[in-house]
Amino acid sequence: MQRQATEPMLSVKSYVPEAQPDWDAFVRTARNGVFLFERGYLDYHADRFEDASLMFYDDGELVALLPAHRVGTDWVSHGGLTFGGLLMHPGCGAADVLAQFDALVAALQERGAGRLLYKPVPHLYHRQPAEDDVYALHRLGARVVRTDLSTTVDLARRPPLAKGRRHALSKARRAGVEVRVSEDYAAYWTLLGEVLAERHGVAPTHRLDEMQLLARRFAQIQLVGAHAADGGALLAGAVTYRYDGVLHTQYLASSPAGREVGAMDAVIAHLLDVASEGCRWLNFGVSTIDQGRQLNAGLAAQKEMFGGRGTVLQTLELVLPSRSDSA
Repeated sequence: MQRQATEPMLSVKSYVPEAQPDWDAFVRTARNGVFLFERGYLDYHADRFEDASLMFYDDGELVALLPAHRVGTDWVSHGGLTFGGLLMHPGCGAADVLAQFDALVAALQERGAGRLLYKPVPHLYHRQPAEDDVYALHRLGARVVRTDLSTTVDLARRPPLAKGRRHALSKARRAGVEVRVSEDYAAYWTLLGEVLAERHGVAPTHRLDEMQLLARRFAQIQLVGAHAADGGALLAGAVTYRYDGVLHTQYLASSPAGREVGAMDAVIAHLLDVASEGCRWLNFGVSTIDQGRQLNAGLAAQKEMFGGRGTVLQTLELVLPSRSDSA
């Protein structure tokens, strides 16, 4: 699939619903594909995002995808997801990806775009190394406009738990806290909503009905709950997303009663054990706000007590020249 400089330009087509089978099949084998990019996930909030996804063909063969939506003259990959970026065929090399970005710039210019906002897939989530896109954007003059700090445990070099976490976990065991997979999203969303409103003045990003829909569509999504020994009341929980090699915690919350008995520590200890079977990383998500400019130091410290350390999610901006300027 390696391209020569004399070969014709790639063709770039806008995604249409009839292409869903090809799109989803490509995502499942791409070097940096994850289930978030399948249309069943991308399209659940289609009413809030004007889809502007693109498909790249080389001599009729699908070689790349760009999950994206449009806001005026901005192309964003992808505002409804934590990250996005160009999804690469396993057979594509660096020269291929550079050619795909040249074709992308031309396609965006044809569509009247003035700017590309691009959130590359972090390396943790790659099936194979796939940072060619970051290099291609550097060559094109893109700049980093946002960096968020996430916390990740390297399960292959898993450090011991901090003393405070071991103490809390012992307390949970003495209290008979039981951790198990749950289907009761309604109960957890009530708990989660109360915690987020009290501590941060916000609501969950996903509505309850959206989360239930996604959990039905994708077995990779699970709710793990910590329950009291007497009657099984829900004390704490986490919504988890399992990728190839990564277990990610999407939402974490504990009730006041759960905090008293270390229920969240029991949940995370369980997730560390589960993730160690088939995953390299356990990712706790970001601890930054205000476009990444402020760190919630307390939240980051809690995650670090479980052995997590910093990994970043970046947003790059590429200002596109007008077609007359680039002619």
